Amino acid sequence: MALAGQCQMPRLSKVNLFTLFSLWMELFPSSEQQKKSQVKCLQLVHNYLSDNEKKPSLRMGLPIVVKNMKIIGLHCSSTDLHAGQIALIKHGSRLKNCDLYFSRKPCSTCLKMIVNAGVNRISYWPADPEISLQNEVSSPMTTDDAKLDAKAVERLKSNSRARVCVLLQPLVCYMMQFVEETSTKFDFIQKIAKSQPDSNTDFYTTCRQERIKEYESLFLISNEETHKQILMTIGLENLCENPYFSNLRQNMKDLVLVLATVAASVPVFGCFGFYNSESWQANETDHQGLSQEIARHCMIQARLLAYRTEDHKTGVGAIIWAEEKSRSCDGTGPMYFVGCGYNAFPVGSEYADFPHMDDKQKDREIRKFRYIIHAEQNALTFRCREIKPDERSMIFVTKCPCDECVPLIKGAGIKQIYAGDVDAGKKKADISYMKFGELEGVSKFTWQLNPLHTNALDFHEPTARESKSFFINSFYD
Repeated sequence: MALAGQCQMPRLSKVNLFTLFSLWMELFPSSEQQKKSQVKCLQLVHNYLSDNEKKPSLRMGLPIVVKNMKIIGLHCSSTDLHAGQIALIKHGSRLKNCDLYFSRKPCSTCLKMIVNAGVNRISYWPADPEISLQNEVSSPMTTDDAKLDAKAVERLKSNSRARVCVLLQPLVCYMMQFVEETSTKFDFIQKIAKSQPDSNTDFYTTCRQERIKEYESLFLISNEETHKQILMTIGLENLCENPYFSNLRQNMKDLVLVLATVAASVPVFGCFGFYNSESWQANETDHQGLSQEIARHCMIQARLLAYRTEDHKTGVGAIIWAEEKSRSCDGTGPMYFVGCGYNAFPVGSEYADFPHMDDKQKDREIRKFRYIIHAEQNALTFRCREIKPDERSMIFVTKCPCDECVPLIKGAGIKQIYAGDVDAGKKKADISYMKFGELEGVSKFTWQLNPLHTNALDFHEPTARESKSFFINSFYD
């Protein structure tokens, strides 16, 4: 992702990054969505959108667990458990002094256990809470229960040491414009446009508008009076007066726009997706790809991380997930978070401590490459769990890993790489991308046309042999 050339580009604050992650985890693909997708894997993209991306039912609050300002857990609700309960099961007393970020204000059942664990701060998205207060999705009896629960939550809040609050920061100047410009130029969008010269190249704008509409209906309260009533019920009367109320709604809308814009840069488009051409005939578990929904979901997380970079030219994000051998209680199924990072200068350094010039600077001594920590390196350094050799682990990187990072990824025991491959096989002065193409022992899934199809818009019924190969290798659209 090429960034603007200003001295210090716009960055997402950590608070906004955590908030966006909590919202995005609410949309983690459920097993039911994945099964539907597999059955309909050869339908046109507009059919896919209408069948599988309708407004989902309200899911429970989804916590981002943060310790010392570093993410140590990403969770979402399951069929049986609220996300707060899952966080407690997963982390237990390790939640002490942690900050939790919810996409909904948690219910009393979750809050009492989380408070008891000794968390430091609980921050939540100021819209419809975990137990919905909106009449259109609730019966009168359920609404009464929701109001009683909201009162219980307020009592728990007022009598606990944990700070329970709305922590919503406005975007920095030009951030929204910056996200729009860089998303349009992202590798995946450009690759689709170049490979489909006869198709509608304005697909990105269409996709973005669909995502904005979908996410606004899910995360925002369209009616201002209804929103005020909900805020008063959940103890936020002080935010119902202007200019606080109008500022709150604008900040919420801006963050939803950022999320929709970034999500559109990893689009659902025809037969494009993350595929491994080299091991198409292999049946080993390590060569089996994730469902396209999960791969896309994790890549968008990496894209969000890229907007935290200190590098004024190139932002890169990386996130590591792994897959347990059995399904857990988490709404992510067997998937669990390992670590994440973005490219930045060494911890504790000031902005002017190191060179920021790229390879176009003739004086090699003042180029940045020998000083900047790559996204993959930060993800590995600050991981919260060990990478187990007997479980499938995967790293999602917004850019092709360079020669400095490829050996680290392999040496750490990561089984799969999901990345863009625009720079693969290239050498750019001080930085090279030659080793990615030569890498063996690690499966590489790059953004491309499904190898079973020759045209992104040309769907055909596969032969029995094609179908068998397709499903064995888990390459689902």
